[in-house]
Amino acid sequence: MQLELMERIKPEAATQAWFENSSLISTFEPSVSSDLELVYTIVPPYIFTLSLLGLLFNGFVLAVFAAHKDRLTVAEIYLSNLALADFSLLCGLPFWGMNILNKMAWSYGDVLCKLVNSVIVINFYTSIYTLVMISIDRYLALVKTMKARWLRQTVYAKMMCVIVWLLGLLLSIPSIIHRKVKFNEESETTYCVLDYAHESSWKLSHQILMNLLGFVLPVLVIVFSSWNIIKALAQRTESTTVHDTNDSKATTLVYMVTLLFLLCWGPFQVFTFLDILCDIKTLDERSWSHTLDVGGQVSVYLGFLNSTLNPLLYVFSGQYFRRKVSSIYRRARHQRRESDMTTYQRSVVSTYFNRTEQIKPVVIFNPKDQM
Repeated sequence: MQLELMERIKPEAATQAWFENSSLISTFEPSVSSDLELVYTIVPPYIFTLSLLGLLFNGFVLAVFAAHKDRLTVAEIYLSNLALADFSLLCGLPFWGMNILNKMAWSYGDVLCKLVNSVIVINFYTSIYTLVMISIDRYLALVKTMKARWLRQTVYAKMMCVIVWLLGLLLSIPSIIHRKVKFNEESETTYCVLDYAHESSWKLSHQILMNLLGFVLPVLVIVFSSWNIIKALAQRTESTTVHDTNDSKATTLVYMVTLLFLLCWGPFQVFTFLDILCDIKTLDERSWSHTLDVGGQVSVYLGFLNSTLNPLLYVFSGQYFRRKVSSIYRRARHQRRESDMTTYQRSVVSTYFNRTEQIKPVVIFNPKDQM
């Protein structure tokens, strides 16, 4: 998700600049320079570590799904789409880390300014709506088992993944349009900022869309699906002594992934909502300024943690995923053994022929031949 923590430093300060820490939208004015120094010291190592681990973990998940010979199930298509979204987000984070390390001085040009930050926004929407599709798939599988079987086809799942990415791209357009590289004359530094200029309605609209389409609506769908799934599983348990543990485990994994997303991105949505209240004058902006500054930054970096932790859930909670890893490992060992046997056989044959060639004819001396 593209969190944008834009920091406008007051014109009177010597280090005046627009400061941004993320690409969703949250505007704040840091009031204490020590807060900035803390950000410059702690955040870059955190981002670099997060990026490295997340790229490794999500790359491993994508490699497992790609290497397994069996066709992916609908749920696995959605999970691989989620891993791809997380991977793309983490590819852009190192630019942020370097940007903060350089005290918010952007040196990568206007194109990367728009691209890196829009990728984060696209990832946010893609992640949450992929979770919505996973939740709906579980609902169809466990509640509408017979009626909606035709909907649970891999071709439809792939189509929905494409639609989710297009939706994320569409909702990131405000960020793409308003994200700019600007030169601050007083600090003589170039910054990558969200510049709404005098069109403050754009900022408010973007925040409202983020809250409603990026959180409230998806959560309502997920809660509706989850509630009906819980009821359906409870009824099955009461009506029969045999219940499908595979369905229960798969559903538990979905719940854990969804819960992790809400825990990581929920705080950011809360601070975004508070910022909206400040913009419409429901809350006093001066009183909430420092809280939004600190809370906005912390919640953004907490949200990024979600992209790194998701693969760990697949490994530790996804039994089917572990089976895939085990199957790939066994197949690799089998192929290695066959390769070793072939190499050994070739070596034996080669040694036999080499030794045969080295055998020279021996002539036995016969004294009669001298007579």
